[in-house]
Amino acid sequence: MRLCLRVILPLLALVGLPALAPAQSADDARTADALSRWIALPAAPGAEDLAAPALGKLLSGWTRDQSGNWIKRVGQGSPRRVVACGLDVTAYVVSEITEQGYLRLHRSGTTLQHPLADQFLEATRVQIHTAVRAVPGVVAIANGHFSRQHRADTTVVGVDQLWVDVGASSRAEVEKLGIALLDPVIPDRAPWTWGSFASGPGAATRAGCAAVATASQGTVTSGETIFIISAQHVFGWNGLTGALRRIGPVNELAIVDVTARTTVPQAKVIVPKSRYTGSLVESMSGTDARTLLQSVAQAAGVTLAADASWLAPAPTPPAVRVPRSDAYEATEKLVTTLLDLPGVPGHEWRVRNAIRASLPKWAADRAVVDSAGNLIVAVGPDKDSVAFVAHTDEVSFEVDSILPDGHVTLTRKGGVIPSAWEGQPAMLVFDPDASGNTNEALRGVFVPRETARSKAPPRLLAWFGLDAAGLTARGVKTGAAVLGLKRAARLAGTRVTGRSSDDRTGSTALVLAARKIDPATLNHKVILVWTTGEEGGLLGARAFAARSGAGLRRVYAIDTFVSSDTPLEQPTFAYAPLGKGAVLRGLDDGSIAPRAERDRVMRIAKANNIPLQVGTTHGSTDGSAVGAYGAPNLGISWPGRYSHTPGEVLDLRDVDALTRLIAALAIAP
Repeated sequence: MRLCLRVILPLLALVGLPALAPAQSADDARTADALSRWIALPAAPGAEDLAAPALGKLLSGWTRDQSGNWIKRVGQGSPRRVVACGLDVTAYVVSEITEQGYLRLHRSGTTLQHPLADQFLEATRVQIHTAVRAVPGVVAIANGHFSRQHRADTTVVGVDQLWVDVGASSRAEVEKLGIALLDPVIPDRAPWTWGSFASGPGAATRAGCAAVATASQGTVTSGETIFIISAQHVFGWNGLTGALRRIGPVNELAIVDVTARTTVPQAKVIVPKSRYTGSLVESMSGTDARTLLQSVAQAAGVTLAADASWLAPAPTPPAVRVPRSDAYEATEKLVTTLLDLPGVPGHEWRVRNAIRASLPKWAADRAVVDSAGNLIVAVGPDKDSVAFVAHTDEVSFEVDSILPDGHVTLTRKGGVIPSAWEGQPAMLVFDPDASGNTNEALRGVFVPRETARSKAPPRLLAWFGLDAAGLTARGVKTGAAVLGLKRAARLAGTRVTGRSSDDRTGSTALVLAARKIDPATLNHKVILVWTTGEEGGLLGARAFAARSGAGLRRVYAIDTFVSSDTPLEQPTFAYAPLGKGAVLRGLDDGSIAPRAERDRVMRIAKANNIPLQVGTTHGSTDGSAVGAYGAPNLGISWPGRYSHTPGEVLDLRDVDALTRLIAALAIAP
């Protein structure tokens, strides 16, 4: 990388929407990669030691003092300079462990750099750093299907409204995980590079440390320069203040800070030029990062080699999935695979292909795809047909329009909660062209507001670092599929969190049930259907019903039971605890199950020792479209938390019960 130090300009914080960005250069790619590794370092205020193993391998010639600061001295004599950055970024600590197994939070840091900083955490993955290990969790959010209960939820969410779900059901289970009061809680965000940008919490702060560390490799032209990576900078630069007292008088002091206002007397402030400052997608472009490095080098009195490279921690190795040691290995493996596939309504082909590949041979041999994109498997004698229907799509977005500056307006597909996506990573995925080729997905962000008077944004935009011409050149058109970053994860015990549990969990149960069915034992026809476009208006189910609905004896819609088993809901409605079994969805907004059919399902469940709950909830299912042709429609479900958000939670025990129930109902006379 070539670094030119002839032009040194003060850096100004960017306000408003991003400027137009050119296509990513090789320098941008290398810079973004280096910055992403700094952004990924876990270093909460007072817990900077979490990053010590990585920094200890990286910072040759540096020492660490009793306050947790990293310090390096280069040169000697006069003038005496200090150039500093802050390692920590505003985070949270555990302030309470509830009897129900949830965590409450308190902010760690004196500055809230974005008015929506707390709200951005809703439905977001976090890590609780205990004395032994990092424990995964997800921040609770009101269920998407409970709009009637939450129609007055217009106030911006603050830290006092945050609840963390680690997959536990009691205080004892939380404590067994090693979680204790004051354990740091950090957003769990994989390094996100997009266009020419590196993105993540505290991106500008970490870019400052990357610049300070890189500048320390240069040659000090005169005097002595002391480089400091400070601890507890979000508490008024506590670490740096103590280090300066021990160092003694200096002639020049420069600090990298995201705000020009500082509590450090007589410090020259170098303000990085960042986008979306204070959000979870705070972003630094490669160009702005290199300009920042120039400014830091100038303040440090340093000459860098023309081919100097960024000093950065080693890449975080990809997580290795550890097989489960209980009976739910196959269930977790399949459900997490399906959860992580894009399936915007009308663009479900990836999910459909994965399901088809997971079917037992007898089902794969019979599988057909109809004109609506539904995957259908029919088996058994042509009488008393019973259909099991699960949908493959998810709530998400399509491109509505492309603005001249490259910002993309979005059409919601299904009951999206806009606030849950605002300030999150975004992906634009392509369908195959006429030759069967698929363009590489574009990475970007759902643009966060700079100010907020209400919880929900008036509109949600996405940006992928390109102007309109750049997007067009990449093949982006109206109707293209847009969704959030997908990363399913294991929580404590048998809990899993991921995006699109509604209805990839139902799709999983239907596949696993097919593996339990022996076609030779059937005395009637069984039809397994994985539909398209449920979130877009039951489109696939309507197409299937128009062809086959009149000939059905029964239809079972396999879809989520949106449970009030969270502290944000009223337990008097839709209460079905996770881990207590499948759910007979007796009543929703689309239908009510006939008493005789309800009794039949409960009788079959009892005969097969399958745990079954009964409940009512909001929303409707594919069964409404199919049942309109005369067949009794029953919903069979699993209880799920935080529906229609990036942080949905399920319990594998419930999926197992649902799988066994589908299989038992399929073979029952």
